[in-house]
Amino acid sequence: MAGITRKRGMKEQLSVKHLLGIKDLTVSDIQLIFDTASNFKDVINRPIKKVPSLRDITIANLFFENSTRTRLSFELAEKRLSADIINFSASSSSVSKGETLIDTVNNILAMKVDMVVMRHPKPGAAIFLSKHVDCKIINAGDGTHEHPTQALLDAFSIRERTGTLKGVKVVIIGDIMHSRVALSNIFCLKKMGAEVMVCGPVTLIPKYISELGVKVENDLSKALNWCDVANVLRIQLERQDIRYFPSLREYVMMYGINKRILDKLKKKIILMHPGPINRGVELSSDAADSGHSIILQQVENGVAVRMAVMYLLAGRIN
Repeated sequence: MAGITRKRGMKEQLSVKHLLGIKDLTVSDIQLIFDTASNFKDVINRPIKKVPSLRDITIANLFFENSTRTRLSFELAEKRLSADIINFSASSSSVSKGETLIDTVNNILAMKVDMVVMRHPKPGAAIFLSKHVDCKIINAGDGTHEHPTQALLDAFSIRERTGTLKGVKVVIIGDIMHSRVALSNIFCLKKMGAEVMVCGPVTLIPKYISELGVKVENDLSKALNWCDVANVLRIQLERQDIRYFPSLREYVMMYGINKRILDKLKKKIILMHPGPINRGVELSSDAADSGHSIILQQVENGVAVRMAVMYLLAGRIN
């Protein structure tokens, strides 16, 4: 795979053929993605936002699970890179008639597709696919396993605001058990030298989580006073097959963040959310729209980071 020309004149490339999870990336891989994303962020803020970097590359977006923000972010990133795009929805495809994942993808690849961006409800689906088809695979979220591009854009956004990730204290708050965002963020932040804590009800924090080298805190006030950054997760009721807490009202009382809580802190923290926000549940509107929030910057950075990932996997040289 060809590399990418950096300002110092050296050619570098990712150590992986696919982006299946943060666990597979090295620190150098993440740094290269960040540096490339910084360059693309300059591009997308110009009057002419399009570059011909992937002009002869065809990318298929395969979403077997509902998505709005991630799908739009990938599609916009692909268009900014001048790629040809095929959009696929499982609900209106032969998958609904019983066609297998491999058959579906192979039929798409027969149309000479070079790269597949896939979201799937089953953990490990992207890994499975990468072993059976001959194209680049980007995992856009697989069940409760990983969501690597979300973790990359989150870490990129923190670094952009603080100047570094090393030593930054990040607390991930909410439904840790059902969140692919939490796991990918933990892997990414730990690799880059950040300190990580998880906070939420005991029933929503997996027992194995401390084995990943993170702190565990059930008291929201203590977690917020400890951290520099709070990344707040949505309660994923659609993934919960049993009741993990008595009611949403009780969850809001214990773990909902509002401007009053933020104003009581001894320092100003950065507030993040991967979306969609359940306003009035994990975040109040006055918190989500406050000066603490970098939520909209996350959205903007998501396009640049996904441009970087696709560019590097395509193996193009600047």
